Amino acid sequence: MNRPLDEDAVVRPDGMPEGAILRVLRVPAELAGMRLDRFVQSQLRSTSRTRACAMVKRGAYSVSGRPRRPSERVRADECIALWRLPFEDTSGQAPLPILYQDAHLLVIDKPPLVTVHPTARHHRNTVIKRLRAERPDEFLALIHRLDRETSGILLLARSLESERAFKRKLEERSLSRESDDQRGVEKIYLALTRGVPPDGMVDVPIEPDIGNPLRVKMRVAPPDTGLTARTSLTVKHTRGGYAWVECALHTGRQHQIRVHLSHLGCPIVGDKLYGPDERLLARAADDALSTDDVLLLELPHHALHAHIYRMRHAITGEALQVTAPMPQDLNEFWAKIAV
Repeated sequence: MNRPLDEDAVVRPDGMPEGAILRVLRVPAELAGMRLDRFVQSQLRSTSRTRACAMVKRGAYSVSGRPRRPSERVRADECIALWRLPFEDTSGQAPLPILYQDAHLLVIDKPPLVTVHPTARHHRNTVIKRLRAERPDEFLALIHRLDRETSGILLLARSLESERAFKRKLEERSLSRESDDQRGVEKIYLALTRGVPPDGMVDVPIEPDIGNPLRVKMRVAPPDTGLTARTSLTVKHTRGGYAWVECALHTGRQHQIRVHLSHLGCPIVGDKLYGPDERLLARAADDALSTDDVLLLELPHHALHAHIYRMRHAITGEALQVTAPMPQDLNEFWAKIAV
């Protein structure tokens, strides 16, 4: 794991604007001798070799400000400074929609295509950056996360006490209805799928797809191996070979709903990783989707929405239900499907 480096110790290259964003990568011993572009690709999720090479050419430097080349070999424990210009337009953004708030908890309706935390690619247009700009004097901490393309309910704590209490509640995972005290958080998502999956429980283990070059993909595991993953599916509406599916989570694995629906032959519309071609994810990261790719995806983001959360408030003990309305673009897509 890379050890942190004080970014103040990095020399800003000549001509690098003040608004440029810096990320420092330290080379672990096991990757010594690797080409610089391959090393950068290995450290950044969902990044193709083409994009990594372009990033190096545009903004890879030594900590002393010397430009680096894609073909250079990296040395153990050296630091690579990656600089890039901010490209996110944050002007004119509406405040993030608030679904619920009290002294302990803030619940927002996260729009699709908004990253939760700053990343190498998305730095300003993130939930945390936007909320801190709107509420500069408040304590705000994420209680859980949503993928960038997933919309809907996102919980944030407004105190250290509530952060710990709500995270414990999320970790309970149980949807037991024996009593409210035994119940964790009930999470219900809505997914728009190609094809109509069967109603009922999907009890199929999943595991990281360790051979996948994108490094973020999960896959169905062989029986009696992998991570337990259970999702209850209820088809709410069907139209023209598509379905709105209510997905109740009984476990909280990475990409669980997307993997289960793809496993059933009913991938989520717009899914670049578990849909028609996993290479769409890398092409999208490179801003290189073709017209045919866009037509194949049908939507600019996958159609998965965190719709309803039910729980006992971790501080007050009161029953709490929050509901996030469907994003407008998903409703419009559904309305255009021929019956």
